Amino acid sequence: MGVTAIKPGILTTLQDQGRTGYLGSGFSPSGVMDSRALHIANLLVDNPPDAPVLEFCLAGPTLRFTTNTFVAITGGDFRPTLDGQPAPMYTALAVHRGSVLAFGAPKTGMYGYLAIAGGSINAPEVMGSRSTNLKCGIGGWKGRALITGDYLPFCTRNLDFMANLGSHTVERDDDFYGFGADEITLRVVPGPQEDMFTQDGIDTFYGQKYTTTSRCDRMGFRLDGPEIETYDGSDIISDGIALGAVQIPADGRPIIMLADRQTTGGYAKIGTVCSVDLPKLVQCTPGRTIRFAPVTVQEAQELYRQEARRLDALAKVVKRPCYGGVSPRRTARRLTPILEAQAKTHASGSQKLWIELGKTEKERLQAAEAGASDTNR
Repeated sequence: MGVTAIKPGILTTLQDQGRTGYLGSGFSPSGVMDSRALHIANLLVDNPPDAPVLEFCLAGPTLRFTTNTFVAITGGDFRPTLDGQPAPMYTALAVHRGSVLAFGAPKTGMYGYLAIAGGSINAPEVMGSRSTNLKCGIGGWKGRALITGDYLPFCTRNLDFMANLGSHTVERDDDFYGFGADEITLRVVPGPQEDMFTQDGIDTFYGQKYTTTSRCDRMGFRLDGPEIETYDGSDIISDGIALGAVQIPADGRPIIMLADRQTTGGYAKIGTVCSVDLPKLVQCTPGRTIRFAPVTVQEAQELYRQEARRLDALAKVVKRPCYGGVSPRRTARRLTPILEAQAKTHASGSQKLWIELGKTEKERLQAAEAGASDTNR
């Protein structure tokens, strides 16, 4: 039991938190572009935090389910519909065998996420992760993006019930991403080659506006804006590249390195974007205004702890005890024909609704009742 791709969408891949520990061997971590969306999507369907999700960009897939399950949709608003009707986001959504879940072009954001209850897609782990590495052709679903006709089996064959379903919903993250804001601010820790840039260059980086461009993918985002001045060029001996590293190539415009980044690079790094702010960046469409603000390592660590506490608080809200999601009216409709059929059978005399007791059993019951009556007096 699983899901069939009627339309694959654009770059729909299976991603989890990434493949760690292999940078030294030349393997990029891969993983989701928006880690916050991954965390919330898995939380809403009671999956482990590192369960893989389907990630799609610019245009979402159309999927037909072959079993009952629950899903959650997070990230950008790709106008999801379930069997032709608008489907809510940021909530646990019941889907049934034969249901068709479709996504269109994004109303907001760049990346969308679909989590599937019961542990998600049953794909093998490669080097400790089920993330798709497109360049190496490993992980995920056959090491590639989805194509029409792909059938992805689920870890859990059938799922008809989710405890405390009524609590499995949260407010949308539009304010966090700043979809309605004129510009967003990314907090940056100074980089290892900051001393290669002039003071004017550093002031330009932190004081001027930059804009996102169409030259963006899972490897990194190129920004446009004022040139950042160096003392003597920005070429260095290649060294390691962290997630969120801000490289400055020869043209002086920033490149922010992301999930599918190369493991080493030969451009100077003026800073590293805090991990808690990267989801805001990756959901930026071309033409969005970006500003940078410097923070210390200690401040960045505190931002990370604050984000962890917020997500922990969110988990308590989602998992709080509540009514489980099957309405009494719906239950009554299901039970009515069963009870009516039983009543007709009993009325015909073919089966009795009671058990006849023998004489000795009746006497014991009468004695017990009499004793109880005397005690009450």
